[in-house]
Amino acid sequence: MPMAYLYGKKFVGPITQTILALREELYSIPYDTIDWDKARHSCAKDDLRYPRSKVQNIIFSCLNKFVEPMLNCWPIKKLRDKALDNLMEHIHYQEENTKYICICPIDKALNMICSWVENPNSDAFKQHLPRIYDYLWIAEDGMKAQVYDGCQSWETAFIVQAFCSTDLVNEFGPTLERAYDFIKKSQVIENHPNYQSYYRHRSKGSWTLSTGDNGWSVSDCTAEAVKALLLLSKTSPNLVGHPIKHERIYDAIDCILSFMNKDGTFSTYECKRTASWLEILNPSESFLNIVVDYPSVECTSSVLEALILFKELYPPYRSKQIEKCIKDGAAFIENKQRKDGSWYGTWSICFTYGTLFAVKGLVAAGRTYDTSSSIRKACNFLLSKQLITGGWGESYLSSETEDYVDGGTPHAVNTAWAMLALIYAGQVERDPVPLYQAARELINMQLDTGEFPQQEHIGCFNSSLYYNYANYRNLFPIWALGEFRRRLLATKR
Repeated sequence: MPMAYLYGKKFVGPITQTILALREELYSIPYDTIDWDKARHSCAKDDLRYPRSKVQNIIFSCLNKFVEPMLNCWPIKKLRDKALDNLMEHIHYQEENTKYICICPIDKALNMICSWVENPNSDAFKQHLPRIYDYLWIAEDGMKAQVYDGCQSWETAFIVQAFCSTDLVNEFGPTLERAYDFIKKSQVIENHPNYQSYYRHRSKGSWTLSTGDNGWSVSDCTAEAVKALLLLSKTSPNLVGHPIKHERIYDAIDCILSFMNKDGTFSTYECKRTASWLEILNPSESFLNIVVDYPSVECTSSVLEALILFKELYPPYRSKQIEKCIKDGAAFIENKQRKDGSWYGTWSICFTYGTLFAVKGLVAAGRTYDTSSSIRKACNFLLSKQLITGGWGESYLSSETEDYVDGGTPHAVNTAWAMLALIYAGQVERDPVPLYQAARELINMQLDTGEFPQQEHIGCFNSSLYYNYANYRNLFPIWALGEFRRRLLATKR
């Protein structure tokens, strides 16, 4: 939207010495010699992951050569002006309902420029300024911008589950109490006004990836938060504080069920609204499958686990819908399994991650190693990828090739994911030796500070953008070791 607005406005800022210096730094040839018609179809080789088709190039060229000049002439220009006003209305709606954080640093910066172009002294522009800092952080080599304004709700929900897996909750009461309080306060408690007119999904009862200010409800973030809340609700209030009100949990379940696609699956920010053929409109060249919000194994699995846990504690509430959702979601996960026994992970690297979530969802839905060929195949896949040292180390290239690529060295997070999948699939009871080897690998990786090392990034977006979840390197090894220890003690009893 902001790129469309700035292009339609034909906006050019003042040409200052700073702008001239930036042009010299950013472009490989003198700015005044650039052939912009040719540049429209060029893309850096390293970024050209998904080249545009000839049909796309023809359509875009025709739009630029014939339609664009018409839109700059009266009276058709009035249509463009009306469209630009409508664009700014949508941009302001997003700004207001994300407390001027926006969805990522790119549209945050561009929306801010649009507000400045519209009115440099506007309240919108002034409210943008203090929220720039939500994206900035200082690394060892200088200032960086995050790909999102954080993942606080997402990681806190996982950290709670990791603590609960250790059976050491009583020793960490104050920590869990603060985490519990944060999750409760981070819930989005009302829908954005007139949200359907702005093509937004409902938000009441949801959680975002980061904080309540972000405003963008996400299906699996909501599900993981619900799981954490329900687990802590089983713990004494004297230890972790008072549980969340039932009405708030019901709101969360209502929101989760509103995300359900017609086939019982779950996407991320909204339901799947349209057909895959619309991907022909994708002009990005760097990202695949970004026009449609497709259902994923991870989102569907997270929701299944949350609904199953909720059903145990609140059996009467929307029971028929929940039962159908669980049945359809489990069938979707089974159908998405690859021939080698793995599942492709959309949001992290890649097959270890996807297989963990798929196994968790299927086990929660009642599948076992003895009754499900999918679970058996998944275990065989994971055991076949275990390194001789006992760990797992999947390369980021798996996300690009869509085939498992061994990184050659153990990775703490990959190892923890594989361990957890095997543990949930009953490997402790069948043959714990591979898990002992993996646990030894993790223990040997642990640093003197108690942390685990920061290794290759394990976050992934659209098969070509890689990033880091700061707490994964600690929370998942804790979770895997804690769950393994707990299961071993249970078998000895």
